[in-house]
Amino acid sequence: MTGVGTDSVVLDGASLSPEDVVAVAREGATVSIADDAREAVRESRERVEAVLESGEAVYGVNTGFGELVDERIPRSDLEPLQENLLRSHAAGVGRELAREEVRAMMVARANALVKGYSGIREDVIDLLVATLNERVHPIVPSRGSLGASGDLAPLAHMSLVLIGEGEAEVTTDGETKRLSGDEALSAVGLEPVTLEAKEGLALVNGTQLSVGLGALAVRDATAALRSADVAGALTTEVTMGSTVPSHEAISAVRPHPGQAASARNVRRLTAESGVVESHRNCDRVQDAYSIRCLPQVHGAVRDALDHLREAVETELNSATDNPLLFARADAPDRASGTGDAAVLSAGNFHGEPLALRLDYAAGALTELAAVCERRVDRMLNPNLQEDHLPPFLTERGGVMSGYMIAQYTAAALLNECRATGRPSIDSTPVSGNQEDHVSMSGQSALSFRSVVENVQTVVGIELLCAAQAAEFLDDSLSHGVGTGIAYGTVREVIPKLDADREVHEDIDRARTLVAEGLLVDRVGEAVGLE
Repeated sequence: MTGVGTDSVVLDGASLSPEDVVAVAREGATVSIADDAREAVRESRERVEAVLESGEAVYGVNTGFGELVDERIPRSDLEPLQENLLRSHAAGVGRELAREEVRAMMVARANALVKGYSGIREDVIDLLVATLNERVHPIVPSRGSLGASGDLAPLAHMSLVLIGEGEAEVTTDGETKRLSGDEALSAVGLEPVTLEAKEGLALVNGTQLSVGLGALAVRDATAALRSADVAGALTTEVTMGSTVPSHEAISAVRPHPGQAASARNVRRLTAESGVVESHRNCDRVQDAYSIRCLPQVHGAVRDALDHLREAVETELNSATDNPLLFARADAPDRASGTGDAAVLSAGNFHGEPLALRLDYAAGALTELAAVCERRVDRMLNPNLQEDHLPPFLTERGGVMSGYMIAQYTAAALLNECRATGRPSIDSTPVSGNQEDHVSMSGQSALSFRSVVENVQTVVGIELLCAAQAAEFLDDSLSHGVGTGIAYGTVREVIPKLDADREVHEDIDRARTLVAEGLLVDRVGEAVGLE
């Protein structure tokens, strides 16, 4: 069982969710291990010990790694081999991962290990969990992973601290310090562990950078999408758009789940809107696509994010290292091992199931930014906007520019999203061509995170402009149940634009409403956003 409230997460190797990862990574939830999972870990370690006693050469247990798979390692060298593996694989470069990113990776790795197929000792996992709970955060460079054999370099940097090497940030007595691995552990009363056979490989061989970042980002992306439903509904209202395209009859004859959900959101948000009611019988035949097709575009993005979430949830609860250890009865006859233990060498570390969906979701979110930017333009552009709206939403156009340049910012961020690469379509062979096809899932996760951050800002800009456009509605007209709360939420932190000011401050505040989930929480309480 996981997710026991917001302040405690129990790892069982089977039910870790993106919300649990967020609780640990951002909110500091404590982590513990389920009793059943501990028993599975002990049984798996016993299988490693049985292989060692048998003397049989088994990859990952008493051989070299990668291209050096045929190198038999004497038992006396197995402990130094684990330390050497961590040191040699700690080859990361680039910006250091943020604290929440490191914590996401750590909790994801711990959950994979407690499934009981990795052959690692309970003590090592306990130390990994203890570093999380004691706020010991390894310094991990963000670049270097190929997403096969998993996220090797980032996980090696993370794991070095467990043996008293590498570096970590530790906060004690309100002061954050950057210390060597052994000093960091000592500062919180922990001691480094000496790794034994198979344990170095168990720590570094997995997809936990990819899935940890993916868990954070899919949660943020979903909140941004819901915020876009809110902003889009407010834009529809203030531009005198029709809510008929969100009628349930339309979704019923094209029953994509995402489309139906976004359409329901628009209906709930604009319920009881005096603005919508005021032009029920107007002579406009159809709205522009960015308004009329909101359910179809937002819905398609929603379906893409759901597809990614499915992969993230599966990956969070998977054994992704190599080799994996099984009971003999559960393995094919040709498996290495002993009469009771089977060791299977395969490729669960390959990040392709994540990489493809991360890139797909990045493209989908880029489309969300694109449709939001078009709605921004329809509110600002004097060649497109409705008669009741002044150019660039300022009453003194010419002397003042209003929110003209906010659209420039949205366009710049949209361009950046469009220019972001799709790492999963590339592969560069490594390890003497033994690893001849890699997924680049780590890079896909980093790219997706970047797109999410840009989209949060673009959605914030639409929300900002829609609230300003609302100032030019007839005072006698009321907002919908949800759009009224959205307008009020914006005005709590951003005053009406009566005169030109530094627009970046308005944009930052609007982005915060989206990124921190404040808009969705406030509106959702009233109308039940999906």
